[in-house]
Amino acid sequence: MTSSAEPPQRHFTAAAEDSNMRLDRFLGRECPDFSRARLQEFIKTGRVLVNSSPAKPSLPLRAGDVITLDIPQDTAPSPLAAEEIPLEILFEDDTLLVLNKPAGLVVHPGAGNREGTMANALLHHCPGIAVAGGTERPGIVHRLDKETSGCIVAVKTEAAHLALSTQFASRAVEKTYLALVDGVLRMPHGKIEAPIGRHPVHRQKMAIVERGRESLTRYRLRASQEGKSLVECHPLTGRTHQIRVHLKHLGHPVTGDPVYGRRGTHTRHFLHAWKISFIHPSTKKRLSFTAPPGTDFPAWALAALQD
Repeated sequence: MTSSAEPPQRHFTAAAEDSNMRLDRFLGRECPDFSRARLQEFIKTGRVLVNSSPAKPSLPLRAGDVITLDIPQDTAPSPLAAEEIPLEILFEDDTLLVLNKPAGLVVHPGAGNREGTMANALLHHCPGIAVAGGTERPGIVHRLDKETSGCIVAVKTEAAHLALSTQFASRAVEKTYLALVDGVLRMPHGKIEAPIGRHPVHRQKMAIVERGRESLTRYRLRASQEGKSLVECHPLTGRTHQIRVHLKHLGHPVTGDPVYGRRGTHTRHFLHAWKISFIHPSTKKRLSFTAPPGTDFPAWALAALQD
């Protein structure tokens, strides 16, 4: 007797940083457990829908697009497991959570890691979150790099996921980062306006490229000591690795960054999502949150934040 169960599905929502990315490239990033050829086959056979309609592999995505992938049962990986991983919760209600993510915690599963992520922890903390954002990225609206610490928002409902995704896409979410960088800044404040795109040779990296996407970061110096500077950064666009790439372009890469600077004796790059502000999807009130940086930041840098 054959099963009449529907094939498993994955659901994704394109973020602002995914705008103009080809559908096949997007799926290749989000579904590392499938080969590119296999994903191309899924698209061409109608197993991939964008906003409920079949699409071509070359379709350029827009922020807010909803992508659905039907996976044949014989190729479906095991479901994401709930894991009891501690979470530092800054705020929680029936709609969303705001967390202070520690450095070293991966946000959602990717190539080689289906365990130990923030997504696994969220599934344990609130099982119903699985419906928001898809089974591979439950509740996830935006991302922080593995080594970046600080404020990150997760949602519990599909409505909240759509509302927050729209705010990120329209730049209504205000974000403030702290970066410890190499060297002493000559200008106490300014803006970095330089287009960012995929590195032409090293495809895992981003770079300042002539035909890259518009990228703007405002910054101001908070303190300098020991040949380092503590910089407050306000990204006005949401490009992948934007602050890290822009600070390298300024001549002051993030301390401990092995990709855009130098690892040295450090165990992580010193970038922290310090503050976030957004409109609550249900109450429509603007909320603001601050996550204190970890004690691995130098004492003089932490003291500068008290001024």
